[in-house]
Amino acid sequence: MENRKIQFRSKACNLHLSAYPGHFATKHSHVNYFLDMTTLKVRQSNAEEAARALVPLNTVVDTIVCLDGTEVIGAFLAEKLTESGFFSYNQHKSIYIVTPEIDSDGQMFFRKNIQPMIKDRNIIILMASVTTGITINRSWECIEYYGGKLQGISAIFSTLSEYGNLPVNALFTPNDIPTYHTYDKHDCPYCKSGQKIDALVNGHGYSELL
Repeated sequence: MENRKIQFRSKACNLHLSAYPGHFATKHSHVNYFLDMTTLKVRQSNAEEAARALVPLNTVVDTIVCLDGTEVIGAFLAEKLTESGFFSYNQHKSIYIVTPEIDSDGQMFFRKNIQPMIKDRNIIILMASVTTGITINRSWECIEYYGGKLQGISAIFSTLSEYGNLPVNALFTPNDIPTYHTYDKHDCPYCKSGQKIDALVNGHGYSELL
């Protein structure tokens, strides 16, 4: 699969995203590209550039909830938000960076020691990718359950420009990757034509099917 690699450039910042065409299955859909976000999430210079481009406008933030291994970007995002003055003046005058746990049924939850960083806090979700919006909805429900107030959604890649009444702030969109397509797993043209799935993919990477 490595020899298929192509790159797309973001119109929002000076970053590139590596992509591999094929037939891939996510938890909620089938897609025609695996988007490799590894270096954006773990390389210091790339993560800082990503965070700089993801600073939401006029948004008060207490806590960043990181999904899909985006904690490094989250830390830089907290730094950029603090520099811009978009954080609330809580007791510590600082932004929390937290990650929910997920049980075997896919239910998100926060441990008791993390819950005070959610309750009555202004929160943004930071994700690797948004395609169907199912993970956003699950995260939003979890945040509201623990008393948090969702103020924004940020992602490395998103097919959605908004969800609910909130915009999705993304580094890469279909405008950057116009040939990207996502399909309901029951209505996938690749499956209907008998093309085998190349790999199972999620925000952390891929597992090839032999």
